[in-house]
Amino acid sequence: MSTKRLLGIFAHPDDEGLISGALLQYSISGGETGLICATRGEAGEIADPSLATPETLGEVREAEMRAAADILGINHLWFLGYRDSGMADSPENEDPRALINARAAEVVGKLVEIVRQFRPQVMVTFDESGGYGHPDHIAIYRYTTSAFHAAADGVLYPELGPAHSVSKLYYASPARRQLLMMANWIREQNYEEMFKDVDPNTLGLADDQISVVLDVERWQDSKAQSWASHRTQLHSMNMLTRLPPELQRRWRSTEYYQLATSRIGPDVVGENDLFARVI
Repeated sequence: MSTKRLLGIFAHPDDEGLISGALLQYSISGGETGLICATRGEAGEIADPSLATPETLGEVREAEMRAAADILGINHLWFLGYRDSGMADSPENEDPRALINARAAEVVGKLVEIVRQFRPQVMVTFDESGGYGHPDHIAIYRYTTSAFHAAADGVLYPELGPAHSVSKLYYASPARRQLLMMANWIREQNYEEMFKDVDPNTLGLADDQISVVLDVERWQDSKAQSWASHRTQLHSMNMLTRLPPELQRRWRSTEYYQLATSRIGPDVVGENDLFARVI
């Protein structure tokens, strides 16, 4: 079998946490792993003012991402150079440099070039909800899905290298049952800041959407360590850190993937391998 190559494509530093166990697992087993960040997360909150300013946040978050990548054994890391678009209806949405304001053909072209150079068999990105509706998450889901198809078509972007057909495209998201577990605990604690304006029954992957369940319990410590590298973003992770240790462990121990499209046939229930039948 040729070397396994896994490519994650996400919007911001720290989004890779969705697939950090897979990145570790396939890297340690001898595969090559790559990660694309469309932005440097310039519109994120700053958990501690001593860590960054709004002007330096992008640079700091890139450094945090590089530290996390070292922990996760990521062999290749790319930044596309777009600006974080911020949350829906925020002023950052209007910045002409924002990812959501980029030309689709341009973004897809940048992804196609990397795909043709790295030649992964498996790609992973957000599902169509973007996890919780972040505009950049939804944008990168769309661009990645387009790039999966465009990279294989030699008529498109011929100047960017020979066509390459990726075997599988997966969407990564927490399982809906995970989110309901968290929502129930939050309700019991009388916390209201999370899930206040959203129904957790509409978030995450329903059981019938899940194609692969990865048991990543063995990578618990490394996952937690890589997550902690994103120090400026501890506010956005605050709810997870409030969970009791046993619930945090349950959250980190399993990753869920939906097979979006495949050139080598469907996954088999219980197989639980992103590279199943990849030659």
